[in-house]
Order: sequence, then structure tokens, then C-alpha cells
Amino acid sequence: MLLTAATTSILVESGDTNNVYSPCADTTVQLSDGFTFAIAFAQRQSFFLNGNNSLQLSPCDSRLSLASSNSQISLFRPKVDEISLLTINTSSFSPDQLYGAGYMVAFAGRKYAAISLPAFVANSTYTVTSFTLVLEFNKGRLQNLYWKRDGCAKCAGDSTLVCLNNQDCAMKTSNCKNHGGNVDCSLGIQLAFSGTDKHLSVMNSWYEVENLRQYSLYGLYSNLRDSLTSQYSKIF
Repeated sequence: MLLTAATTSILVESGDTNNVYSPCADTTVQLSDGFTFAIAFAQRQSFFLNGNNSLQLSPCDSRLSLASSNSQISLFRPKVDEISLLTINTSSFSPDQLYGAGYMVAFAGRKYAAISLPAFVANSTYTVTSFTLVLEFNKGRLQNLYWKRDGCAKCAGDSTLVCLNNQDCAMKTSNCKNHGGNVDCSLGIQLAFSGTDKHLSVMNSWYEVENLRQYSLYGLYSNLRDSLTSQYSKIF
């Protein structure tokens, strides 16, 4: 597996009590701790035992053959219960080239492994660049990661976007810079938290995201991905 170019704001503070930095290790957290998780990119079948789509395993499970399937990994350590915008630079990485179609799975933990369902990212025809990921905790332990879809409202009136499966707005892959087009198709993932920390304090960032959707500020926040990607493209 290769580590893709991934960016997020990682703050090292005295208030961070979580000393676990591997996404394949278990931990419990409190508000303002750092929390490490990862996102794996591969063809959809690669996330299931023997590729039969009946039993999904964590990418930390050695029974998966991700290492031999051209998969890639992005590692993140956001601050617990803060809204974060994660970006993944795709200038040298094309999810659609993962055996025809690229999917991604977010994961963390081993004994208490939590994994998201595979989310479509790209194929030779379409590419999805905007996602929302929610990390759900119970008493400080990660229970679930899930992709939150809000339908295709953002596609309305934009002739450059197509609605896929009534849940994701996508653009034509041929328009992406890494395919000769003029559009930066780097991925933007808005991250939020829900549930309780190890002291039973409630995590509120998911509700804040829901409230932001009612106002134009949500669109402004979402568009930060473009400006961030432009800055980071000069680094990677």
C-alpha cells in the first residue's frame, strides 16, 4: 500500500491525551484529543473477504489482499469534535485507475474495528469530489463511520455536474486535470463527530454541520476545498 498525499490541520497540543497514532489500534478519546483514522482506496471487491461482497473486513485485517490490489491509503489525525475539511491531492493519484473504478473506505481500530461502507469515488466516466464523513463514538470509542449524503441539490443548475444514484454530484472524469482537463478533481471530505467521549461529554460538531446547511455559509465552507487544494498543489 502507498500513502497518498493527504492534508489536514494537525495540532499538537498539551490537551491531546490520546497517544495512539496508528489507525489499526484501539483507543478511547475525549473532546479535543487527536484521533487517527485512515481512508483506503481500492476497487470495491477488495474490501470484502474473497471478493464475494458478503463480508466486509477492515483494511487492517490481513485477510484482505489490499497490498496486492494497487490500493492506496490516506492517514488523518483530526481534533475530536471539530469540523474539519480534509483534502486528498489527486495530481499523481487517479482513483479511476484502480482496476476500472475506485472506491474508498474509512476505518480505525482493530479489536473494536469500525469501517464505513465503500463509497464510489471515480471511474473512467465520472468522478465525485465532495463528501461528508461522520465519526460516531460511544463513551469515547469509535463505533461507526458513515458517509452522509444530502442528495443532488448541489447539481441543480450546474451543467458540469451529473447526479449519480440520486445521492452524489459528479463531474466527467475527462474534465479532470489528471486526465487532460482543466478541473482540479482533488477530493474534499468534510468531517464531523457525533456521540459521546470517554467522559460522556456530547459531541456536537455533526449538529453544527447540519445547521450550516441551512445557510449560505455552508457553501462558503464547502468551497474552501478549492482554495486549499490550490495551495497544497504547490507542495506535492
